[in-house]
Amino acid sequence: MKILVVLPRFPYPLEKGDKLRAYYQIKELSKHNEVYLYCVSHTKVLPEHIDAVKPYCKEICLVRSPRLVNYKNVVRNYLHTKSLQMGYWDSIKSRKAYKAFEKKVEPDVLYSQMVRTMPLVSRSLRPKVMDFQDAMSMNCERRMEKSRGLWHYILHFEFKMLRSTEYNSFKIFDALTIISEPDSEAIPHKQNGDIHIIPNGVDFGYFAPMEREKKYDILFCGNMSYEPNVHASQFLAQEVMPLVWKEMPEATLLLAGASPKREVRKLESDKVTVSGYVDDIRESYASAHIFAAPMQTGSGLQNKLLEAMAMMLPCVTTSIANASLYAEEGRQVLVGDTAQAFADHLITLLRNPERRDQLALEGYNYVNDNFSWEKAGEKLEAVLQSVVNKESKR
Repeated sequence: MKILVVLPRFPYPLEKGDKLRAYYQIKELSKHNEVYLYCVSHTKVLPEHIDAVKPYCKEICLVRSPRLVNYKNVVRNYLHTKSLQMGYWDSIKSRKAYKAFEKKVEPDVLYSQMVRTMPLVSRSLRPKVMDFQDAMSMNCERRMEKSRGLWHYILHFEFKMLRSTEYNSFKIFDALTIISEPDSEAIPHKQNGDIHIIPNGVDFGYFAPMEREKKYDILFCGNMSYEPNVHASQFLAQEVMPLVWKEMPEATLLLAGASPKREVRKLESDKVTVSGYVDDIRESYASAHIFAAPMQTGSGLQNKLLEAMAMMLPCVTTSIANASLYAEEGRQVLVGDTAQAFADHLITLLRNPERRDQLALEGYNYVNDNFSWEKAGEKLEAVLQSVVNKESKR
């Protein structure tokens, strides 16, 4: 097949979940197909980042979209009661460039990521598949519940717009994909059971157990400008760790990840380290006894949990995160939704090295058995091929 992949941002470096998913999907699809990539970027993409993706693409069309233009489009979408983030990733320049690139490539099928790309591909007459990635409306709703004032109003508006957009996607696309069953169930349509579940995977050759000095007791990592990660960091440092410190005063916490917001940087203390961007996140994983993912908001499958388990770290998380992971509580992962429950799990593991090792091994085996980029790529390729076959029979 000749596949045109349409993304709202360049899929490298892999510091965001949507980039990670897109990069490995492109890599897998390129094994048996011709892949062409179109994407928009609000920032300059470095040559070495392009070089990391080039081997898997026949051609790349990268359009730089100035932020000022996109901010204007956000205002326009608000005035026309449309999704704000769809406006942010939209522009006349990107639409024209996309239309010309699609005409040049003449793909068998379009594969676009997230509702952000809908303004580009919605009018195309070619077979098309969209990856919701996760239920963005559910993500927005959860963030809304944790917000106040103007930001609460903005998120409430965006929540309603995303619900409507997700519903309308069923009329526009020939097939739809998503990362997990709970996310599929959260999409507001009676046919949400028809959405194809394409999970993420782990690069097991890269994320593997490493022997390193354990400098920290507990680790949480992620893009620290992303609100769900900010909320999780605050919950962990301000509500969970004080309960841990009552029992274990010397316990240490590492918050690792790019672009920490001011709210995250303020959490730093003699017992809490905020590292910011790290060249190799594996070093952070390997430096801790326990991985904590105390997600309070958000949606989708947490790649950070997959990576930590692949590196044989015992993991403690919340029901929100485990809903898409499907790990067996108490055996492959520990789950705590209150500060006290989460702290109790951390204390138990810190005091019991054998329990840590047992949980780490079960989690490692679980991820290796169930989360492979190769298998996910095969499922996605089958969905795209079915859409192409259906079109050829018309």
